[in-house]
Amino acid sequence: MANDQNTARGETPAVQRPLAETRYAPELAALAANDTGKKPAGWKLSPRAVRTFILGSDKPLKLEGRDVAVAQKFFGDDALIERAIVTLAGNRGLMLVGEPGTAKSMISELLSAAVSGSSANTIQGTAGTSEDAIKYSWNYAMLLAKGPVPEALVPAPVYTGMKKGIITRFEEITRCPLEIQDSLISIMSDRVLHIPELSGGEEEGVLFAQSGFNVIATANTRDRGINEMSSALKRRFNFETVEAVKSVETEKRIITDECERLFAASGIGMEIQGDAAEVLAVTFNELRSGSSFEKAKIPSLQGVMSTAEAVSVYYQTCLDAWYYRDGKISMKQLAQNLIGAVVKENKDDLPKLKEYFSGAVKLKAERSGGIWKDYYESRSFIK
Repeated sequence: MANDQNTARGETPAVQRPLAETRYAPELAALAANDTGKKPAGWKLSPRAVRTFILGSDKPLKLEGRDVAVAQKFFGDDALIERAIVTLAGNRGLMLVGEPGTAKSMISELLSAAVSGSSANTIQGTAGTSEDAIKYSWNYAMLLAKGPVPEALVPAPVYTGMKKGIITRFEEITRCPLEIQDSLISIMSDRVLHIPELSGGEEEGVLFAQSGFNVIATANTRDRGINEMSSALKRRFNFETVEAVKSVETEKRIITDECERLFAASGIGMEIQGDAAEVLAVTFNELRSGSSFEKAKIPSLQGVMSTAEAVSVYYQTCLDAWYYRDGKISMKQLAQNLIGAVVKENKDDLPKLKEYFSGAVKLKAERSGGIWKDYYESRSFIK
C-alpha cells in the first residue's frame, strides 16, 4: 500500500535489493574509465579490473573529477577469485561449490556484473526446472497463429546469454533432475544451441554463442547425492570450493558491513554495536569449528552455521532493538534468534547448543564479564 501511495504521488518505489550492477554502478564506471588492462572478447572490464571490483582497491579511482572508492566485497581466499576470473577468461564454465551461506551466489553475481554488466540472467534450479526454463519456450498463441517463427520464440536465460554474449548464472544446479542438467553438455562444448522447430533455413535453426557468453553455476555440498552431476557435465566446468570464514575478525566485519548496508536500504538509523557483533562472530566460529578459544571441546552441530546465517541473526536482533528497545541490543533476544537459526535445521542440535553455553560461554562470562555475562545468563531460553 505504501508503495502504491508513493507511486500515486509520482515518487519511485524503493527497490528492496538492487542488482549488483545498479548498487555498485559508480565503482563499475570508475573501473571502466581507468581500465588499461587487456580484455577478453565480450568483457566489459579486464580481468585485473574485475579482481579489483570484487576484492577492493587501496586507493580511490578518479571518475569525472571525483574520487570513487572501490570497496572489498568478498572476504576470503583472494586466489579463488583470481582462479575464477581466469576460468571465465578461458571460456570454461565455472562451478562454485561449498556449504550453504558461503557467498557462492554473491561471487556469481559480482562476477557477472563486472564481466557482462548484467547479473539478472539467472536460472534458479529446482526439482521442477524444465529444459524450456533453461533454453527457450514458445508463445503458444502466436505459435498457433503463425507457426514456429522466430518472433514466437520466448528466450530463456541460456538463449539470452548466447545471443547477447553475457554470462548465464545457474543457481543450485544439482537440485535439477540429471537429464535437465545434461541439456547443457552440448552447449558448453560447442557453444551452439540447435532450435529444430525453426526449419526455415540453416541460420534460423542454429544460435551461435556470442563472445562473452559463459555459465557460472553454484551447488551446495549439503545437496550432494540429490542429483549428482554426470561426469560429462563435470568435465565442462572448472570447480572451485568456497570455504566458510575461519577468522572471527573477518566474520565480524562481514556481519557489520552487511548489516550497515541493510540498515541503509531499510532507512533504519541503527548504529552497529561491535561488541554484540563480536560475540555472535565468536559463537558461529566456535560452533562451526567444534572447538572454543579456551580449548573446550564443543559438540558438532548438524545444522549449517554459515556467515549468512550470522548476518541474519544479528540483523533480526537489531530490528528488535530498533523497534522495541530504543536501539539497545538485548542479548536475550540475540540468543533467541540464535536458537531459531539452530533448530530450523535440526532440533537435535538444541542440547548441543545448551552444552556450548554451559561450557565455553560460561568460561568467557567468568573471565570477561560484561556482555559475555549477559549472553550467558540468556541460556534460560534454551529449553
